[in-house]
Amino acid sequence: MHAIFEYLPLVIFFIFYKFADIYWATGSLIVTSALQIGYYLYKKQAIPKRNLVFFALILVFGGLTIFFHDDAFLKWKVTIINALFAAVLIISQVFFKKNLIKEMMSEGLTLPDNIWARLNNAWALFFLVCAVLNIYIAYNFSLETWVNFKVFGLMGLTFVFAIGSIMAIYQYLPKEEENNESITKADNKSE
Repeated sequence: MHAIFEYLPLVIFFIFYKFADIYWATGSLIVTSALQIGYYLYKKQAIPKRNLVFFALILVFGGLTIFFHDDAFLKWKVTIINALFAAVLIISQVFFKKNLIKEMMSEGLTLPDNIWARLNNAWALFFLVCAVLNIYIAYNFSLETWVNFKVFGLMGLTFVFAIGSIMAIYQYLPKEEENNESITKADNKSE
């Protein structure tokens, strides 16, 4: 349910684009993103920082797109978000010695530090590639192609990269047999 809620503005953007135009779609993206923020406020829940950053960027770049009637602002937003993700991952690791990927995933996952560093760098590189790919498609293909890439292509690439990440760290994951042995040993000790 949470994933549907997260991607709802993007789905509504796509629907408005198909039935109206890029400017109506941009307006719908701003409104549905604002409604997401409003939902968190209504439920008296902390608004995820990610949602706040997305909303701020959508408000600024979407507003500029509508005001100037120029879709270039909206196209650059996707590149800026991906470049920002890459920069945050690298800067936090290099300057602050914080691995954000590890902080997000380590609760249920134990990996050696060098593997966490590789995973962090891989995701930073992935976001950087997405940033470059977005701007390339935005300026070398039709608006229709770019919208399809923004809605489906980036989501698909992210899904494939996430699966690839899991496959890359699979050898470091605890084996099911080891887990069963640990459970059996724990049960024997408690008896």
